[in-house]
Amino acid sequence: MIRLPSPPAPADGDAAAQWVRSHLGDLCCDTATASPAFVGGQAAADRALSEFDVRGYAAGRNEVWPATRRAASKLSPYIRHGLLPLPLVWEHVESGPGRDVDKFREELLWQEYARHLYARVGAGNARPLRYEPQSTGVESVSDLPDMACLRMVTAELESDGWLVNQARMWFASHWTVRNGWDWRRGEDYFFRHLLDGSRAANRLGWQWTAGMATGRPYGFSQYQVRTRAPGLCSTCQLQSRCPIGSRPEPAPLDPVPEVIVGPVSDEHAMAIAGPHRTISTTTPEAVWVTAESIGAADPAVLANPALPVVFVFDEPMLRRLRLSGKRLVFLAQCLADLATWRDLEVWRGDPVEVLAGRALAATHTPVPGWRRRSARLLLAQVHPWPWLVTPDSGSLASFSTWRRRLQTVQPRRARR
Repeated sequence: MIRLPSPPAPADGDAAAQWVRSHLGDLCCDTATASPAFVGGQAAADRALSEFDVRGYAAGRNEVWPATRRAASKLSPYIRHGLLPLPLVWEHVESGPGRDVDKFREELLWQEYARHLYARVGAGNARPLRYEPQSTGVESVSDLPDMACLRMVTAELESDGWLVNQARMWFASHWTVRNGWDWRRGEDYFFRHLLDGSRAANRLGWQWTAGMATGRPYGFSQYQVRTRAPGLCSTCQLQSRCPIGSRPEPAPLDPVPEVIVGPVSDEHAMAIAGPHRTISTTTPEAVWVTAESIGAADPAVLANPALPVVFVFDEPMLRRLRLSGKRLVFLAQCLADLATWRDLEVWRGDPVEVLAGRALAATHTPVPGWRRRSARLLLAQVHPWPWLVTPDSGSLASFSTWRRRLQTVQPRRARR
C-alpha cells in the first residue's frame, strides 16, 4: 500500500492528468488525459446543476448531432459519483414545464431502478435478465464499418468519456442486434471509457437495447441518423451504400428463467436498502469514501466535519479493469476539490489492507464490492444511502413492472 500526495487543483486538467500518470499510470489502458468536456469535483457538479434548465428536455434529449441540438443534461458523471444525489437533482427541476419535468424524472427513475437491480443481483446482471440472444462470438471495435455515425460515437466516447443516450443505443444496437456480437465485450468497451460508467446503468442499458430485458431489441438504422443527426450522413463515404440502410433483422431471443430478478424476502430487501437511520457502535476516527459517493452530500462526510476523509484507489480492481486514464483523472479532480475543504488521505492499494484497524464512518453503498469490503472493516458509524426510492422486495423483471409499483415518489431532501 502507498499513501499518495493529494492531487493538484481540480480545475487544472493537465496537472491532474500528470498526477494520474505519475501515480496510477500503470493501471490505465491508455495515457491519462483529462476529458475536454468535464471537470471532476463538487464545485463543477454544483455549477453544472445550477446551469441546467430542464426546459426543452423532452423534445431534445435524443438529439445527437450537431451538439447544439442536444438537450441532454450532462449531469450523469456527477450523479454516478454521488456528487449530485438523485433526490437533489429531482428537486432541482421542480418548477420546469410539466412534460419536460416528467420525462427528466423518468430518466432519474431509470437510474434508480438500475441501482436497485445491481444491488440485488450484483454481477448477475452480466447474465441475460429475461431473454438470451445468440452470439457469433466475433467482436471488435476495429471490425466496425467506417461510417460517420459510428466514428462520431467512438471518437466522442474515447475523447470526452461521455455520450448522449441515443448514441449509446446506436452503438449497442449495431454491436448486438445487427452483428450478433457478444454484448459483454461492447459493454466493457463503454465501461472502460465512460465517466459515468457503472455496472448498474451501463449493463442495464446494453441489455435493454439488445432486448434481453424486454424481448424487444432496438433496431438501429440510417433512419435514426437522418432524424437525430441531420446532415451527418452527407459527411460519410458510405452514404450511397450505407450498411444500415434498413432495419436489422434481430436474431431470435430465447426466454430464460427470471429467477435472479424475481421477488425476494423482506429481510433481503432490507439488507440491500441498508439502514434507515445512522447506526453507531463506537467513535469513528476517519470517514471512508469511495467512487460511488465522493462529494459534499455524502451523509458520512456531512455528519463528521472534523474527521479526515480517506479514499483508496483499489489497486487490484483497477489492475483488472484497466480503465481509461480519463476516468481516473476525473476522480483525481474530485479528490482535489475535496481536499480544498477537508483533511484528505489518498491511498493506493487493497482497501481492506489500507483501512484495517481504523474505526470508520461510512455511507452504506448499494454495490456488491462495497458490501464485501465493509464486512471486513471496522465500521463505527454507518449512514443511510440517499435513495430516491427505497428498495422493496418485489420483482425487478422490468423497469415498467417496477415503475407500476411506485405510487408517488417523495424523495428525501438532500442535506448539503
